[in-house]
Amino acid sequence: MKPIFTIHAGEYLVAAEIEKTLKEVTVWLPSKDTGIDLLLTDKSNKKTTSLQVKFSKDFNTTHAKENLRQNIKGTGWWTLNKEKIENSQADYWVFIIYSLERKTHDYIIIEPQKLLDIFKTLKRTNKTLHCYFTVTTENKAFETRGLKKKEMKELYEGTYTNKERDVTTFLNNWKQITDKLK
Repeated sequence: MKPIFTIHAGEYLVAAEIEKTLKEVTVWLPSKDTGIDLLLTDKSNKKTTSLQVKFSKDFNTTHAKENLRQNIKGTGWWTLNKEKIENSQADYWVFIIYSLERKTHDYIIIEPQKLLDIFKTLKRTNKTLHCYFTVTTENKAFETRGLKKKEMKELYEGTYTNKERDVTTFLNNWKQITDKLK
């Protein structure tokens, strides 16, 4: 039996965050799956923007030793279809990084083309794209799939930098959404 009144956990978390943080925005749930999970409007319902939501469990607690993860808030892992990103009708993709240990969550809010640009820069061109987003306790975010051991050590120590992998500008950046709805 398929329930008719359900919302995915990730979609709920994003909708709740938007309602809490962006008071001037209304959240709508599409009744049909078209690749848009949440529709947002300004309060006058004149301007819209759309979101595709991606949720992941926290891989930090299961894949990093406890003594190494003190500087890491959370790490998520997503398997994405490149063609779906290329053809996405959503204005933004929202990746939720949930921290099991800290009971917090962060969001990477990114336009589909910018996400593809990151994969292209990292020379990922397969149809199936694996993505790891990691958020540090210093509120920095990186795409960390394929990092070498030395780089992972730097990440755990809080000294890692890499312009090509840095997605901090998209971390919890709800302003780009409110700007679009102005």
